[in-house]
Amino acid sequence: MPPEFRRKLYKRGSSFETTIPKPLLFALDFKKKHNVVFIFDPTNNKWYIKFEEIGGIEKRVEKEKIQ
Repeated sequence: MPPEFRRKLYKRGSSFETTIPKPLLFALDFKKKHNVVFIFDPTNNKWYIKFEEIGGIEKRVEKEKIQ
């Protein structure tokens, strides 16, 4: 049986939030910052999670524009 994670939804003001289980973060470098991207696939009626590193190329391009 595949691993299963359950998390509560918490009301925070006019929105809701939850936490991401640490076992899902095994491949991330915690010294760097990341965005969590939630992608909905309406065909399969499922949500997917993607992690994007903040900075990197985008940060360098922005720095070059400033100089």
